[in-house]
Amino acid sequence: MSDTIGASNAVTSSPADLYIDLVKRSVLNLPYVDVEINPIQPFGRMRSAVLSAFRRAGIQLAHHRRGDFARRLAGHDFSDVAHSMVSWKRLDNVHHCVETVLRENVPGDLIETGVMRGGTVVLMRAILKAHGVSDRKVWAADSFEGLPAPDIEKYPDDEGASWHLRPTYEVSVDAVRRNFDRYGLLDDQVAFVKGWFRDTLHKLTVERFAVLRLDGDLYESTMDALVPLYPKLSIGGFLIVDDYNLPMCVKAIEDYRKQHGITDPIVQVDDAAVYWRKTA
Repeated sequence: MSDTIGASNAVTSSPADLYIDLVKRSVLNLPYVDVEINPIQPFGRMRSAVLSAFRRAGIQLAHHRRGDFARRLAGHDFSDVAHSMVSWKRLDNVHHCVETVLRENVPGDLIETGVMRGGTVVLMRAILKAHGVSDRKVWAADSFEGLPAPDIEKYPDDEGASWHLRPTYEVSVDAVRRNFDRYGLLDDQVAFVKGWFRDTLHKLTVERFAVLRLDGDLYESTMDALVPLYPKLSIGGFLIVDDYNLPMCVKAIEDYRKQHGITDPIVQVDDAAVYWRKTA
């Protein structure tokens, strides 16, 4: 894809399609990608001290580089500004799955486990809004404090993971609420589940989900979402995995499918994500 043809190959004409297309472009910050300034976010043991010194001096350091349109579409331009870091194909996949369950009346709400700045769940809510759906909720589940430090003793497959040290993953629940509000989509059809997945997801009283999207990176986080939530996924519903390029996430998916005899074919979305449709 090039700058001249835009992000979508599809010819859209209905107001709903045009609105959803615009939300996709917005969560990726495509209108401003060429002038986007990405802050330098220090991490490690000295991070708090450095950030405090910057704040006192009224300074924000930034990378010289700007956003890259083609890489942003491919999900390879990891912005500190955009509300989503996923690819255009992954947004299209969410669009396809949500509209399919709406069209075919597959019962249940929509949930993402691991929302960061909220771009994907914003898109889910926008699709419900575009189609006048008022009887389903979008659930945004996250620690809203970043990723947990790997528990190597219990989950040896997570050895070497260091995402808990990266401040770009630390997005507060208030910041995600604000992002929903900026799109005009913060209402009682949006629910937030704050806390580590192991402490929260098994307590959800929701009976059914139609779309379950996993974005937890680690073996632990992936399994902590699958175990309590997959049994609630309706027949005909979709399971989306955002991190299928990470060995620990792949191992969690493989282990769970094997343990539960899941044979539904896995479909590739792009170089990082997959999905399957639940048939039994």
